[in-house]
Amino acid sequence: MWPLHGANLGTLLRTCDAVGACLVVPRFPWVPEALARGNTLRRPPCVHWTGDPLGRLQRQRERGSHVVGVEPADEAVRLADLPAARRTTVVVLGHEQHGIPPEALDLLDLAVEIPMVGTGASLNVAVAGSLALYKLAGLL
Repeated sequence: MWPLHGANLGTLLRTCDAVGACLVVPRFPWVPEALARGNTLRRPPCVHWTGDPLGRLQRQRERGSHVVGVEPADEAVRLADLPAARRTTVVVLGHEQHGIPPEALDLLDLAVEIPMVGTGASLNVAVAGSLALYKLAGLL
């Protein structure tokens, strides 16, 4: 997970809880406060901290996790065609304007695009992440 607006973290935290997933966040100084502000859950949420997002992604792949990035790409699968996860799956979200960094794109097993009809270039990262998480959880 790369830098996100604080409000997006709270939304993603609640979505992760709803689908039974954990949120992995970078060790940036503003993240703990953003999580605390956005956390409306009654129980402690499942949050993992990382100082090295790329290294963590590589280790997850080496352990057999499926790495899915929400990113428009030539070979991307449409969200509607994304099957439910059958094994441990890591969802990678990028910056709303810049997307997933190139060095992380190389670690993806699959890219998923969310088609848009309007004039916007992308959805809010919390909305896009929530849609992908629900689809992967088999709840959509």
